[in-house]
Amino acid sequence: MQPQILRNQVKSHLLGQIQKGELQVGKTINLASLSRNIGVSVTPIREALSQLEQSRVICAIPNRGFVVPKLNKKEAKNLYETIAQLEITAVESATYHESDLEALRKQQLKLQQAHTSMARLEARLKFHELLVQNSTNLVLLQILDDLKTRLRFYEQGHGNDASFYENVDNQNEAIIRAIEENNVPTAALILKMNWMVVLEYVEKQLVS
Repeated sequence: MQPQILRNQVKSHLLGQIQKGELQVGKTINLASLSRNIGVSVTPIREALSQLEQSRVICAIPNRGFVVPKLNKKEAKNLYETIAQLEITAVESATYHESDLEALRKQQLKLQQAHTSMARLEARLKFHELLVQNSTNLVLLQILDDLKTRLRFYEQGHGNDASFYENVDNQNEAIIRAIEENNVPTAALILKMNWMVVLEYVEKQLVS
């Protein structure tokens, strides 16, 4: 099997663990255990972990190995503000068709019907993925994907506030309406507000 395929296999496994909440902050990643679970040698695992380190999803600590770094308010602020700005750039450069709007409406409905914190997080991130997918800037989309992998650690287990999600729902629906009306500046403004609402919520959780 090609080295790139092996690396991607390892990354997919780790991302799956992150999505399920199985990879915890502060936890050292056991290379030997990972090698046994996936069935590949340690070399492509190290390469995949190095790529995730470059994306700031994990970090390398001398004499300890690869670890999921602790969360902090400064990183959260930088992370959410950067994601917001990149998504605005993506939306401003995208072209939307009725099929795209319909996909956003359906995903928004799935978000409203989600009943667990993990399901809400996945549904919300999928909404944003659909929102930016028509951007022609593939580098921007890859950077967004990497940043949102780290973002998951900030939001895991924090999606049980009904008033927070009501606010998010209203903003998502307003974004869809603005795009329908071909009012990209308004869509971009609401999108930024949306991410700042999430940032404020996450910062409160970090304090508590």
